[in-house]
Amino acid sequence: MFQKDEDRAEDVTVEFEQHRSYLQAIAYRLLGSWAGAEDAVQETWLRARTAQDVRDPKAWLATVVARICIDQLRARRPPLLPDPLVADDDPESAAVRADAVGLALLVVLDTLTPAERVAFVMHDAFGVPFEELAPILGRSVTAARQLASRGRRRARAAPVPDRDLARQRTVLAAFLAAARDGDLGGLLAVLDPRIELRAATPAGLRVLHGAADVAHEAALFASRAERARPVLVNGSAGLDVPGTAVLAFTIRDGVIATLLIYSTR
Repeated sequence: MFQKDEDRAEDVTVEFEQHRSYLQAIAYRLLGSWAGAEDAVQETWLRARTAQDVRDPKAWLATVVARICIDQLRARRPPLLPDPLVADDDPESAAVRADAVGLALLVVLDTLTPAERVAFVMHDAFGVPFEELAPILGRSVTAARQLASRGRRRARAAPVPDRDLARQRTVLAAFLAAARDGDLGGLLAVLDPRIELRAATPAGLRVLHGAADVAHEAALFASRAERARPVLVNGSAGLDVPGTAVLAFTIRDGVIATLLIYSTR
């Protein structure tokens, strides 16, 4: 509880640090940007330092960070791609992957209005009641429900990745082997016929649809595939080509449904 007393500064610091990771998770899902999320959490901290008589710090902090994020969303253009969270593919990193949010979902969330995104994420992902969401959005409770429902319908378009990480790795091993050999047939076997590839380039976002086009693109990856190493990208199996790119995959039903390419040059 934030109180008016001489121990208030220490009290606020302790409460805030207890909820920092929760606030970062909210801000990252709302913004799809790790730097933006860090800024939103820092701004929340600055406001917490001057707040008084807060009876439910966790709920208060979540409300503040959500309001900061919705202001950011209203003022910006959507990024080319959401920021990836890359970790070594090891048992320690894999143990926390259940908390990760898929990049395919973040791509879809970027198509929502700011109000739809905040309503959907805060209610469906973090369980914030509509009665608390309505003031954040400046809408009625009924309108907040409708916004979350619209966001939910759009979010269903995002492919849900297979939860079996070992199965994901098997698919990526087959993808790498086919790419190294320039084996179009082998690539087509591990690509969803409706796969979407997105890559951020200096000229903007490059998008390919369909297994045939993506397979031809992947075959050009052969010379770099030898250097690729397995990583976790937002909790799912991915590839890092040092000095070149990070590849983020959504693997569903044993095939690659989406591929996002992040240049690291």
